[in-house]
Amino acid sequence: MDTESFGGALRRLRLSAGMSIRDLARRSNCGKSYISNLEHGRSTPSLGIANALDKALGVGGELVALVPPAPMGRASVGTPDDQERLAFAVHQPFRLDLIAVAHLRLQVHQLDDRYVWEPSTALLADAGQYLAQVRFLNMHAPNGRVRRELSAVEAEAATLMGQLVWDASQRRDHATAHLYLDQALRAARQCGDPVAEGLALLRKTIVVLYGEQNPRTALSLAQQTAETVRHASEVLRGLAFSHLAEAHAMLGARAACEAALIEADTSFGRVGDVDAAIDLFSSSQFGRMAGSCYLFLQDHQRAQALLESTALTLDDRSKAQGIVLGNLALAAIRQGHLDDAAVRLHQAIDVIEVNWGGGGLNIVFGASRELRSWPDVPAVQDVQDRLLSLMTMG
Repeated sequence: MDTESFGGALRRLRLSAGMSIRDLARRSNCGKSYISNLEHGRSTPSLGIANALDKALGVGGELVALVPPAPMGRASVGTPDDQERLAFAVHQPFRLDLIAVAHLRLQVHQLDDRYVWEPSTALLADAGQYLAQVRFLNMHAPNGRVRRELSAVEAEAATLMGQLVWDASQRRDHATAHLYLDQALRAARQCGDPVAEGLALLRKTIVVLYGEQNPRTALSLAQQTAETVRHASEVLRGLAFSHLAEAHAMLGARAACEAALIEADTSFGRVGDVDAAIDLFSSSQFGRMAGSCYLFLQDHQRAQALLESTALTLDDRSKAQGIVLGNLALAAIRQGHLDDAAVRLHQAIDVIEVNWGGGGLNIVFGASRELRSWPDVPAVQDVQDRLLSLMTMG
């Protein structure tokens, strides 16, 4: 009888417990990408990681028993020995090996996972350190294979830095974000990774769309993203068409917007567990993006219906939740439902106080400006007072 692999057992036990990869990541303090890599056999667990997953799933050591022994003189990714190996390589980069590179990549993945729930300002220093280490090591890498792997890590770290800088600036520092994202594009193309290239293009699309508010340029970037990942990731292709739809909505092109939404929905429907960008996928994405589209198209009732159903699936204090609640407030304001808008704004502020997401902040303050037409309504006054307190905290 064949022995079950660690990854196969992990996936079986996770599904039996009714947990998503995100649920397990939060309970075990591991990264979503890392858990996905474990399930598909792309990473090898340490005993410490296996023990953390065992406890999170409550399976009494079943996973620990499946950890393969590390070869003599080698350490599994994620162990203290890996950290020492990386520190040694920073001082003697010509001794850098793939295990140290894998550890550095894992650190970037774990930092990226924290972005969803934590303030970007709290992550910037670590992200900058990892990116600097990658750049330094790439200058002294001992062989082509190591350089290629370092370029892949550089693409991920630079994309994350672009995202963090932009979010921490409340989506105002477009120039610095583009500098990091262009660095990510060069690195992704150097190592021939269409997924990393597509993600960097997608982030540039978002900066252009929401920050620079230039939907025509965003159309071109979103189309380029979709073409880049056509054969690499349905998740990224679906996200590209979602932002393409938003760009059309900003331009008032309803038919083109809805055609792009159909393409996005089709791609999301084809997403499989082995998608290279599966850790970026969630069931709430289509409703969140479609609701935003109909807000731009001034179809506030349809936007509200989509956003309300999406809000029911989000209770994680994530930055996406803050955006959905803020957009729900806008839909209510534009229909004259001030009490409902106030409730949604208070809920959005509750979330923003935890993660300080730049997208949620901008939407909440935009909603506040629209409420100025009703200065004497008590619910409006309460929201304005709350926002003043929020500004003081920031």
